[in-house]
Amino acid sequence: MDKLKMHTPDKTRENFNKLAVLFPNAVTETIMDGEVVRAIDADVLRQEISATVVGGNEERYQFTWPDKKKSVLLANSPIAATLRPCREESADFDNTENLYIEGDNLDVLKLMLETYLGKVKMIYIDPPYNTGNDFVYEDDFAQSTGEYLAISGQYDEEGNRLVKNLDSNGRFHTDWLNMIYPRLRLARDLLRDDGVCIISIDDAEVENLRKVCDEVFGEQNFIACLIYDKNRKNDAKYFSVGHEYMLVYFKSTQTIYDMGIILRASKEGVDEVKAEFMRLRKMYNDDWAKVNEGLKALYASWPKNDDRRALARFTKVDQRGPYRDDGNINWPGGGGPTYNVIHPITGNSCKKPISGWRYPTIARLQEEIEKGHVIFGKDETTVPRVRMNLFDSDKEVMRSVNFSYAQTATQAFNKLFDNIRLFENPKNVDDIKKLVEYITVTKDGDIIIDFFSGSATTAHAVMQLNAEDSGKRKFIMVQLPEVCDENSEAYKAGYKNICEIGKERIRRAGKKIKDENPLTTTDLDVGFRVLKLDSSNMKDVYYTPDKYEPMLFDKLADNIKEDRMPEDLLFQVMLDLGILLSSKIERCEIGGKTVFSVADNFLIACFDSDVSDDMVKRIAQQKPYYAVFRDSSFASDSVAANFEQIFATYSPATVRRVL
Repeated sequence: MDKLKMHTPDKTRENFNKLAVLFPNAVTETIMDGEVVRAIDADVLRQEISATVVGGNEERYQFTWPDKKKSVLLANSPIAATLRPCREESADFDNTENLYIEGDNLDVLKLMLETYLGKVKMIYIDPPYNTGNDFVYEDDFAQSTGEYLAISGQYDEEGNRLVKNLDSNGRFHTDWLNMIYPRLRLARDLLRDDGVCIISIDDAEVENLRKVCDEVFGEQNFIACLIYDKNRKNDAKYFSVGHEYMLVYFKSTQTIYDMGIILRASKEGVDEVKAEFMRLRKMYNDDWAKVNEGLKALYASWPKNDDRRALARFTKVDQRGPYRDDGNINWPGGGGPTYNVIHPITGNSCKKPISGWRYPTIARLQEEIEKGHVIFGKDETTVPRVRMNLFDSDKEVMRSVNFSYAQTATQAFNKLFDNIRLFENPKNVDDIKKLVEYITVTKDGDIIIDFFSGSATTAHAVMQLNAEDSGKRKFIMVQLPEVCDENSEAYKAGYKNICEIGKERIRRAGKKIKDENPLTTTDLDVGFRVLKLDSSNMKDVYYTPDKYEPMLFDKLADNIKEDRMPEDLLFQVMLDLGILLSSKIERCEIGGKTVFSVADNFLIACFDSDVSDDMVKRIAQQKPYYAVFRDSSFASDSVAANFEQIFATYSPATVRRVL
């Protein structure tokens, strides 16, 4: 049985191993802190990767600031932390697919990385604007990876890791950049290949944020800088600056190309094609060749400079409407996954694209196949292609300049809380709802993350939109439990921190939405599962057993902290195995022991003691994909010895792990 690692990936080590495989001649040894360690020889690596090398003090275009290298290390460093479920603060814990996570978002993003890698459709954040009064997250750049691992998830005596970034601070921009940079690096990896990241910001840091995002997402993936005109300030000294920005980045250049074909066309153009398609289909009784000719005639009638001409590329037609099947299925930039894809007719593995598949996993590709977004050739000798359906995205292209009714948003928020002013300047629900609607074309199952959740406007917007179009989008809110000032209206009303306000806002907004739409929201998910960042469930001996004297092991036989519950262990196991934190969890008893079944027996876990051979057998007979037990669970040494044989007999494919 293999042990679970129970900590986040060491991205630095992963990157080292990748380079070592590609360039073994660049691997060397050096001395650090008195110890000989493996390292990459930068000079050898430069020779290998480029015919033109820039090094030393040679001039080159770059964007840098103090501690930038350390912020990269911070993003890559592993942590031994976990997310503990909090049922009493959740809403419909057992049935909801939404999450509300309390804790430092840097640590939370690291914990989410393996589980949500390439699964998030949209990220929207409204980070601190760095006005001189905003708080920024205080990350410790002086620690080694080992020290960071040891204290991860711990906060100061006030229960937070926030400091006010005054404009008199000599590191005014540096501190803000060190805060935002590692978080965006992690966030990018969460996005699907067709994912979008949108970030609100004001004049103070918009230029620096643009440069950071160009580096993290790629300058070629910049889409737009949206401007929101919010209000006028009568006390302004020179100009009444009442606007803010939203930077929009796609993860993939290919996504920009694919969506751009549709979005450059006016909504009127799409509507015209749809009306003509329905008329021709009825006239020719679904004779697609004749329907196609009729649409080509429509396209030809448009002026050459008409923006609707982009639609003329949808030259093929079937029952789903006009489509293109010349979409590139390659991974942008090369180096993509190379899994086997079976041709639906021949049953053989299809020819693979040169740069790898554009979808990170075969499961993700299968989703697109089921949606009809992938076209196969006549046999496996042809690389499949991406199919784009014109009517899958028929929204009018969004304008870059918008008016946001900030005062109305504040009034609506206050009304939700019985006219108590709990939060300053909450975002407008309609603004965020419009963005979510625009980005989540399919609306079914898309995940939207906001890891500077604040008053939870994004959650409210997702629920509201789902109520309006029967969507199944899911939200994940992340927020540090920043303490409310004792003189604030929020504190006087009983809210001790921002998370309490955010959770209550979701409860009240969800109830209001369902009360106003009782006939159409019976299946609307307005719940949320609360998870709280904490130190690992495992004692130090679990990670560093070599540091403990053998004679102490009897005392340390139970390597799990005394205050941790079985469900705490379950969620850390789910994180370690990459199982969605919103997965359905069922609790039952087998042989008098509590057993957890996650996602219809995808994972079965038991953390009770005195587990017998019979119980192991009964779990194995359910044939889970994963089976997890505590190392100290087994009733005797003989049960532990028989464990592997029992599974080999009844469920040999099950992956077995122990804590």
